[in-house]
Amino acid sequence: MADSFDVIVIGAGPGGYVCAIRAAQLGMKVACVEKRATLGGTCLNVGCIPSKALLQSSEHFEEANHKLAEHGVNVGQVSLDLARMQARKAEVVGANVKGVEFLFKKNKVTWLKGSGRVVAAGQVDVDGTTYATKHIVIATGSESTPLPGVTVDEKRIVTSTGALELEKVPGHLVVIGGGVIGLELGSVWRRLGAQVTVVEFLDRIVPGMDNEIGKAFERTLAKQGIKFKLKTKVTGASVTDAGVTLTTEPVGGGAAETLAADVVLLAIGRRPHVEGLGLAEAGVALDERGRVKTDGHFATNIPGIWAIGDVIVGPMLAHKAEDEGVALAEQIAGQKPHINYDAIPGVVYTWPEVANIGKTEEELKAQGVAYKVGKFPFTANGRARAMASMDGFVKILADKETDRVLGAHILGPDAGTLIAEIAVAMEFGASAEDVARTCHAHPTLNEAVKEAALAVDGRALHI
Repeated sequence: MADSFDVIVIGAGPGGYVCAIRAAQLGMKVACVEKRATLGGTCLNVGCIPSKALLQSSEHFEEANHKLAEHGVNVGQVSLDLARMQARKAEVVGANVKGVEFLFKKNKVTWLKGSGRVVAAGQVDVDGTTYATKHIVIATGSESTPLPGVTVDEKRIVTSTGALELEKVPGHLVVIGGGVIGLELGSVWRRLGAQVTVVEFLDRIVPGMDNEIGKAFERTLAKQGIKFKLKTKVTGASVTDAGVTLTTEPVGGGAAETLAADVVLLAIGRRPHVEGLGLAEAGVALDERGRVKTDGHFATNIPGIWAIGDVIVGPMLAHKAEDEGVALAEQIAGQKPHINYDAIPGVVYTWPEVANIGKTEEELKAQGVAYKVGKFPFTANGRARAMASMDGFVKILADKETDRVLGAHILGPDAGTLIAEIAVAMEFGASAEDVARTCHAHPTLNEAVKEAALAVDGRALHI
């Protein structure tokens, strides 16, 4: 038996590395197993961070081409240096992953480089070396969900990983799946000059989002040039040197059609990454969707083995995994942390952004909860008008009797930042009136949140 630890975390993504750092802060001897050459998991290496770098760069390109002249800024002929854009993305990723490595050293977390496998409770194998530990944390994240008949080669048919590495702008990019990943990366390549078509099985994009916001979001993206084929299923893909031919059918029945593309992005969702971890051999139970079963406090059915993040139930979000990592480390240390899963925001980083937290109208109706709605458009917000970014609105849902904020949904500029105010409000059990009576600086985008809170009571001031 090699060295022993108090905690061994398998996976160095946002959930895993944060759990390791917090456990070390609490005085435990900690190791984190990671097979990548760099720390940070999917999020920092091939997910959240590189995609946001390309989203930011492509938005600057879009502004220079189509928006700056409106502000009296004339830049002349604009050209794209995709190689430099990709190089900058790599620099951003490099800085972030090196930052995590620095944090490991600072907090004395041991990085066990290699593939981790659970031998049994208290034992983890890393490429043939077995380590003893009191606690094992499964934090191996998720991977792209495959689609029968559509074989990924990361060249012509790509997942999000390949879509971040394209060496030229495709003439026609077809995105299979109208969720967050597909829409974000579709936006990147649309801004850079690609024709983009999104094929979605359901009758709407971003399922699970508040329906009113989702419909407005679809209209906004359509205005930007993204085309949608809803209620359509992909049944096959044929790849040639020239591109990809997709075979599609209407979900409700009808004649098959073909769709020609230069590149196809498969983005129908993600699934827990648990293969090769030895969980079955160790007796760790999985649910019907391949997620690790836990008791609501991250404990599996095997004492001493825990799981957090994308491998367990709940939204596959980096910040959800981080909060779970902190909570689990504190729980192991004897504390009594708590996560409010009703106050975890979600963001789509297109432009305008979309952000949501708490319940949707559809969920409240299904649950029989009496509620009030307050809405305020960015067309009536002075800062949004000054920015020339007036698409969208803020929508706040509050309990009809108590006025407690139950959810909020924002389509608009910097929605991902604006939603944090509602997250704090919900965490402290605030009412819509509490938000409305809080002084907001003028002129700011946040005033739209205040006005939506006022609108819950029918007294918005600026519309």
